[in-house]
Amino acid sequence: MWINVVGGCAVLFSYAYGLASNPLTRGQVWGGVPDGMRPLYTVNMLLAAAGYFAFSYFVLFRLDPRRTRVGRLGFGIFSALYALILIPSALWMPLTFAMIEAPSAGLWWTIRITLGLVGIGSLGLLAAIVVVRSPVAAGARWAAVIGSGFFCLQTAVLDALVWPAFFPA
Repeated sequence: MWINVVGGCAVLFSYAYGLASNPLTRGQVWGGVPDGMRPLYTVNMLLAAAGYFAFSYFVLFRLDPRRTRVGRLGFGIFSALYALILIPSALWMPLTFAMIEAPSAGLWWTIRITLGLVGIGSLGLLAAIVVVRSPVAAGARWAAVIGSGFFCLQTAVLDALVWPAFFPA
């Protein structure tokens, strides 16, 4: 729970601070993503955010940490995956504004690795939700799987693969 609270606040703060403190360059965060693709991003960002709440509800409130098994791993795998998602997510916005201000190959690779880690974490979380062994209601599990799917589309595809393809590095 604390990873979500602290990490989530760090992500939200980094976005709010980044956008508020860079009014002249905040539009450049889109990189070269075509205007026609931006509605897809916007809609999926909302679905991914709703999905985050759906799978977090499932993980945090429907699973018993003492009895939950993900393959041979225990509930702690969820903490590791949330950290893998949230820590790099909090770094993306400041790194991107730094890249806009002073582009460099090293910074570009740091951003790519950061986005890749978030994507890997989200895919890992989806896999863990699919294979978790726990007697929970099927409805909550399916909402978590679907929500995690939208989150993976955002993080592992749109953010980690599509956005960098259009960003003028």
